[in-house]
Amino acid sequence: MLKEPFQDRGNSSLKIDTWNELNKNIVAGFTSKHGGKSKGHFESLNLGLHVHDSPIDVIKNREILANSLSFPLSSWVFADQIHSNRIEKVSKNDRGQGAFSYQDSILKSDGLYTDSRNVMLALCYADCVPLYFVAPERSLIGLAHAGWKGTVQDIAGEMVRKWQTDEGVLTEEISVVIGPAIGECCYIVDDHVISHVKPLVQNELLPYNLVSEGQYQLNLKLLNKQLLIKAGIKEKNIVVSNWCTSCEDKLFFSHRRDQGKTGRMLSYVGLKGRLNEV
Repeated sequence: MLKEPFQDRGNSSLKIDTWNELNKNIVAGFTSKHGGKSKGHFESLNLGLHVHDSPIDVIKNREILANSLSFPLSSWVFADQIHSNRIEKVSKNDRGQGAFSYQDSILKSDGLYTDSRNVMLALCYADCVPLYFVAPERSLIGLAHAGWKGTVQDIAGEMVRKWQTDEGVLTEEISVVIGPAIGECCYIVDDHVISHVKPLVQNELLPYNLVSEGQYQLNLKLLNKQLLIKAGIKEKNIVVSNWCTSCEDKLFFSHRRDQGKTGRMLSYVGLKGRLNEV
């Protein structure tokens, strides 16, 4: 088994340290639920502005995270996340969108990428799969939010194809990390969901198991890995986190475990540069 890419050091953020070997200016990671100001169901580092928490507390939490990474919140960019496969390229001109107000997020998108320095991409999660993309030689970074709907729409492959067609990137240049998400141990879905999965994996190791009539354990991380390989990413360039957001109740929020009354973690990735650098 490959080394877990996200290391828990007892703080508010689990970082992808190995990416610093690809580019020393990359800042990438996934937050825990600890170290913030939120209360009740959102205790304490809720980073989602759309879950009926106090907006003042959420912005304070975001500022705590941003300050800990030495990456000002005014440089962060968020998407509104509608469980689609739509991906948007952003630049320094988009900095601040969605950072202080959900209504200002990049609309109708579940994926973001950039080749600009001093732009931090960020997306919210509470069980869905975070996908991190980097083409280090091109200084190109990206994030995607893959719930089951985004996964079966192949948002993973969509990012790869967009980089190929719009940016001229070769698939062998791309590395991907699949982050903490609900595992098959805790993710039971019905026939409706599996009917969308089956056409994608007919000749492969099935990412689901029948547990009772019309009920299946679904491994969304494995399904996304299979779709990335189909899109041309080399298996050696894909690393998968072992963390299950539902099992790890002391570390993560989980929409399913907490029955919808919960906060949100963030995936984030940015490239630091000189303050005046694009």
